Amino acid sequence: MAYDVIIIGGGLAGLTAASLLAKRQLKVAVIEKSYNPAGSCGVFKRGPVTFDNGAAMLYGFGPSGFNAHRFVFNCLEEPIDVIQHDLLYTVVFKGQRIPFWLDVNKFADELSKIFPSEAENIHHFYRDMSTLYRHIMVETPNYTTPDETDPKTGLKSLLKHPVSYAKFLGYLNKSAKSLLEKYFSDPEIFNFFDKLTSTYCYATVEEAPAILAAVMFVDNHVGGSYYPAGSTLFLPGKLEKVVEENGGEMLLGREVTSILFENGKPSGVKLDDGSQLYAPDLVYAGTVWNLYDKLIDPIHTTVSRRNWAQNMIPTYPSVVLYSVVDRNIIPLDTQPIEMLVGNPDQLDESEVTAYILSIDDRTLCAEDEHTVLAIGPTFENWDQSDPDTYHQMKKNEQARLISVLEKRFPGFSTALRYAEVATPRTIERYTMKNGGAVAGPKQMLGQHMFKRLHTRSEWDNLFCCGESTVMGTGTPTVTTSGLSAANAILKKLGRQPYVFQPGMQNYVNIVEKPFTNDMLYHSYPEKEQKIMRLAKQCRFCEQPSCTRNAATDVRGIMRRVTGGNLVGAKKAWLKAPVSLDTLEVFENNCICAVEEGESVAIKEVVSYLCEELQ
Repeated sequence: MAYDVIIIGGGLAGLTAASLLAKRQLKVAVIEKSYNPAGSCGVFKRGPVTFDNGAAMLYGFGPSGFNAHRFVFNCLEEPIDVIQHDLLYTVVFKGQRIPFWLDVNKFADELSKIFPSEAENIHHFYRDMSTLYRHIMVETPNYTTPDETDPKTGLKSLLKHPVSYAKFLGYLNKSAKSLLEKYFSDPEIFNFFDKLTSTYCYATVEEAPAILAAVMFVDNHVGGSYYPAGSTLFLPGKLEKVVEENGGEMLLGREVTSILFENGKPSGVKLDDGSQLYAPDLVYAGTVWNLYDKLIDPIHTTVSRRNWAQNMIPTYPSVVLYSVVDRNIIPLDTQPIEMLVGNPDQLDESEVTAYILSIDDRTLCAEDEHTVLAIGPTFENWDQSDPDTYHQMKKNEQARLISVLEKRFPGFSTALRYAEVATPRTIERYTMKNGGAVAGPKQMLGQHMFKRLHTRSEWDNLFCCGESTVMGTGTPTVTTSGLSAANAILKKLGRQPYVFQPGMQNYVNIVEKPFTNDMLYHSYPEKEQKIMRLAKQCRFCEQPSCTRNAATDVRGIMRRVTGGNLVGAKKAWLKAPVSLDTLEVFENNCICAVEEGESVAIKEVVSYLCEELQ
């Protein structure tokens, strides 16, 4: 099959690039190793409970600030429902809970209570950073990576606020600590900001560039914190929907093993089954290490380039605890995102971010329980050569993380209904993030901004996006990198790029909370609502008991229908259709039938797709 663009990697960055290109009627193919797209920003299920893979601290959906997600969905003309949290999050620092208010001035007041000797300096700092942020990021919206910024646009912004731009550019090769030293002297407040940078960009204030810190200390307050209503399945699911509705193809459960070259230029990809696909342009949405160490044959690169890639320092590996607890064990004043600082003086394994997103989204679990996801660093050697030792380490890590949560939520361990741990090896297995470094190369001086992968590679038809590129870590930034890759290709082809226009129609709908099951699919026709609710009962099993070795992708069909992607679901069905009798066999084999006495209504969902989508 002929493609215009092949996207290597179906995470958020790759899906963003693919959906935008498909919207411009380019024939795209997205190749993703996992059977589910989304990378870190997706879901899995354990019984009827929905867990986020990991990326659930989401910004960029609001009407102001660096709202890359909102811009992309407006460009795609694709509606999405999101929940806005009351606070950005809460930080538990030295036994005190610090609420991060959306209002920067209110937050400065709050922080001044913790550090009264620095109160005046705190307000001064946030006033200066807010002015800088407004001049650079807000007044002239520019949803692109720095390496792809149009010189005319940059000059226009520079002339509008020359002093702010001079300051901003002056921060390019200075540390965040050097910026903070201009305002503060109390060592304790440096420790506090150290925790913020380690959470925002996985680097200390000594490592993190000031240019990044100047933006991130204000950005999230301006834009707000959000969660896709119904789980993070709906964020990548909507992007996948646009791809498939516009003629694109999702090749899931397929791994690219090498990039093919012809006449010294990338020409296509080789897959794990030996098949080869070709396209005039390629977008790579993975890590810098996998690109140069695995996919590109050394004969096509230089030793210095390969060494540069290999020497990029990764963020620390992460571990994740997925758990379900009794609802009453979580106090009513708990925020959906709480950062628990165990050791205020240095980064260690006691630093954990807890996500209790069922506080705002009641579709994730039963009424009498909460989901709790806890993610933090690990400095263990997760060697899998001895399975017994590895599994014992997992048990020990689970107990350690539970003990951390027990300090914040007394009784947590006895209220526990379910728990499992994902180690760095688990993270790498499902997301191809080397060593479990969830944020790719560390955002530190010497390998930030222009010293990372650029949107354009050394070949004029291979483009890059994702956490290894100039924008670095976080869902709005990887989304922006995908947008920049798409725009670079569109400009190359003489097509209209995606540029902010005043008065763009808004497709992001902020819903009331707590969001409940009866609110889900509220905007769909009644028949579609019924079918989507039936599909939502599917567990999207990694090893499906329903189909066993059959080619029919029932879990992929159900996942797409759950996310409202009916066109894509029917395309998935037509790749390997079976008889109605066989669908009944699938229902009898369904794990829900075995464990709950009632199977997913596979036949009814498929029949609807076949009858209604002609």
